[in-house]
Amino acid sequence: MQHLTLLTLSLTLIATICFAKSPYQSVLQHSRIRGRQHGPNVCAMQKIQGTDKKYFTNCKQWYHRKICGKPTVISYECCPGYEKLPGEKGCPAGKKKSTLLRDTRRERENWKSSIIHPNPEILDALVSNVNIELLNALHYHMVNRRLTSEDLKHGSAFPSMYQDFNLHIHHYPNGIVTVNCARLVKTDQHATNGIVHVVDRVITAVTNDVHTFIDTDDDLETLRNAVAAAGLTQMLESDGHYTVFAPTNEAFEKIPPEMLNRILGDPVALKDLLNYHILKNMQCAESITSGTPLETLQGTVLEVGCDGADMTLNGKAIIQKKDQLGTNGVVHYINELLIPDSAKTLLELAQGSAVTTATKLFVDAGLGSHLSGSEALTILTPQNEAFKEGVTMTGDLKKLLKNHILKEQLSSGSLYYGQELETLGGIKLRVFVYRNSLCIENSCIVAHDKIGRFGSMFTVDKVLTPPMGTIMDVLKADNRFSLLVGAIQTAGLTELMNQAGPHTVFAPTNDAFSALPKADLNKLMSNPKELASVLKYHMAKEILVSGGVGSHTRLKPLQGDKLELNMRNQTVYINKVPVVEADLMATNGVVHAVGAIIKPLRKSNRFTVEVMASSVLILFHFFCCH
Repeated sequence: MQHLTLLTLSLTLIATICFAKSPYQSVLQHSRIRGRQHGPNVCAMQKIQGTDKKYFTNCKQWYHRKICGKPTVISYECCPGYEKLPGEKGCPAGKKKSTLLRDTRRERENWKSSIIHPNPEILDALVSNVNIELLNALHYHMVNRRLTSEDLKHGSAFPSMYQDFNLHIHHYPNGIVTVNCARLVKTDQHATNGIVHVVDRVITAVTNDVHTFIDTDDDLETLRNAVAAAGLTQMLESDGHYTVFAPTNEAFEKIPPEMLNRILGDPVALKDLLNYHILKNMQCAESITSGTPLETLQGTVLEVGCDGADMTLNGKAIIQKKDQLGTNGVVHYINELLIPDSAKTLLELAQGSAVTTATKLFVDAGLGSHLSGSEALTILTPQNEAFKEGVTMTGDLKKLLKNHILKEQLSSGSLYYGQELETLGGIKLRVFVYRNSLCIENSCIVAHDKIGRFGSMFTVDKVLTPPMGTIMDVLKADNRFSLLVGAIQTAGLTELMNQAGPHTVFAPTNDAFSALPKADLNKLMSNPKELASVLKYHMAKEILVSGGVGSHTRLKPLQGDKLELNMRNQTVYINKVPVVEADLMATNGVVHAVGAIIKPLRKSNRFTVEVMASSVLILFHFFCCH
């Protein structure tokens, strides 16, 4: 009961830290927890070394001590809305609230005495309206009402004192709050006639929508033509909170002409391409930090990273010109075109990925037209590591590779156990679904699907070997199993091994039988009933390929207690006996060669409370640090 109470309290703490009301409140709460040893209402801040940039800290950044790959130092400051008192620990005092005096002439007098006093020339210019632009700029930083930080809620907008142009407030998951993309760095500085919130830059008036930026900048001419061709002009002129990563003309010129012309001439691919550059919500540059996934209108995400002082997208596109704010969103200029998988051919999907060896083999075998055409296909592409283990491509290479191409476009999420998939080679492959893996024959999917314009690519862990004959056919064709074949015949199990199955057979090699004492082997072979019992302990009535074996897998044999399987250093073990060759595929099952006769293990029960405690730690890091 004490252990259960401890676990309950731990989970409650996790929920308290990790599931606050909003992302902003969540990161603020984490900063407050990290700063509480310094007194009440103290927040831990992470400052990027060599800069003035400070951030509330989240769990991941706290442990890594890095933001966007740059080292940080920890400082402790009063949380928003609180201040220090002389002689008191922490920040016990809530900041006083005052009423803003709304008389404009009174405000100008206050500027005269407090802000502009050191420079008489600027003061005179303001008062006389000679420098009208500066006066308008100052008015654009002012709202004719009292607003505390609590009033500055996400998505709110307040008319400024300059022609009622709005000031737009946005909160972000990393704790940053922006006003027209200027970062709010210090809030609730109370004065006798109002409140001051400090921002990190001059705020400029917002008068045009995001399409106007694209329409009027010659550096975005290619993008402008593409937007018009895709029919997205109206959307970018309408109300919303868009973020547009706008590739420059130079970015388009970096793409091979054949590929670019194909996409520009394909309305579906072009729309996907452009939507891949547009986010569903507004993201000012200050809010974008490394590791943050950004969901696009195309439906997938962009990955943010860093390259020195520059921010990157998907590891390459550098954000150059930032925070071009419009009435319906923000535009950031980038120097690389981002091409989503959904706009690519199968051949383009494979380029620059972990399947270059297999891709070259497909092309060399004369199958390149299938990869670059418009057929609806799915390609099973072995990762490069599959060719580093002495794998030799023997026999008819083209025939083998045609059986890696399925006759329809699929997603792995649509596959189910027992499903049969027809290949270009004319055979049918079986689907096996396990607890932690999804396999097609002996090859298991090891990466997320790549769904292209016409076809899909599944990256698999090994070269696929289609089934050839029944289990008895497989055993008879391999000289290592001659003693096993004789034993199966003696035990009267030949018909079983030729039946439809499904079967998994852990097949002892000749060396495994020879390792038995000669007298024991002779005795076993002369007793068909006992021999059948031993062999059935090596057989199961289901198909389990090596990719379906986890850290602790159990399999019920045809006779005897369950077999204990696990995977260590890429080798499968059954009751501590290693598999010497896995995944010899048959039409009615699979054969795994073993180097010893498998014997039952002693039973043990090692489930402990420590396992439950480990689960709590895993939950904490999963919810808070990812």
